[in-house]
Amino acid sequence: MMRHWKLFLALVLFQAYATQIFTQAAVFREYIGANFENVRFSDVPINPNVEVHFILSFAIDYTTGSSPNPTNGKFNVFWDADNLGPSQVLSIKRQHKNVKVALSIGGDTVGSKHVNFTAFSVDSWVSNAVTSLTRVIKQYNLDGIDIDYEHFNVAPDIFSQCIGRVVTTLKKNRVISFASIAPFDDGDVQRHYMALWKSYGRVFDYVNFQFYAYDKGTTIAQFLRYFDTQVANYNGGKVLVSFSTDSSGGLKPDNGFFTACEKLRSQRKLNGIFVWSADNSKASGFSYERQSQALLVKAK
Repeated sequence: MMRHWKLFLALVLFQAYATQIFTQAAVFREYIGANFENVRFSDVPINPNVEVHFILSFAIDYTTGSSPNPTNGKFNVFWDADNLGPSQVLSIKRQHKNVKVALSIGGDTVGSKHVNFTAFSVDSWVSNAVTSLTRVIKQYNLDGIDIDYEHFNVAPDIFSQCIGRVVTTLKKNRVISFASIAPFDDGDVQRHYMALWKSYGRVFDYVNFQFYAYDKGTTIAQFLRYFDTQVANYNGGKVLVSFSTDSSGGLKPDNGFFTACEKLRSQRKLNGIFVWSADNSKASGFSYERQSQALLVKAK
């Protein structure tokens, strides 16, 4: 009897592990709140058979006044908190058990300035970031963090130590359950993120590679080559494919993005899809979000 019970328990654990793998392989992620278009979580279609991550954009370690300045790791909320506040986060997660919500830190600009990653020292930045991010994450009942710095006032090794230590601490303290990075194909950006990946890649669950930062008119063949290149750069990571619903470049849905996804799916390389952003998709009714999630259901 004991032998049968152990076999049963092993099968249950294996099934749970397999379910986790399949769920992770079918993740759909969307940035939301950066452009203050009054978009709400409930506006975005949610397929119950796909894990859906909303990524609030952005929390930034800058002051909130008319002339923002770096704060050495003390983060403030810069997304549309009126429509995407703590009560709305709690509501969407209660209504949809397959939904998780994260925040993204950094971004391209704040006010009319570039958001430059700035640390007075590694220890002080890490201490401030852990304290301020923990406060925001708990206030908003969030599940994860995304790293989206695009400009830097520090060397790659300093960026790596600061971000790597913060994410490691937040996970160790069980403040977050997942983390991602959002690099793109720029020399300085890649130097910083690949240094981070080399030292701390193990603590990141997803690579939200910004394929829409490639040139407009990207072809399917080019897109697939770009994907393989970034999989090699971020070896061992779950690299997600992406498109934008604004005027950015890359391979657009109308020009073959989903054809490329089907090719990756057939090769068992489709780890998930993310979109920039819900704010831009609102005007067209989120048709590409529906199509993305339907495709991901087939990828499970």
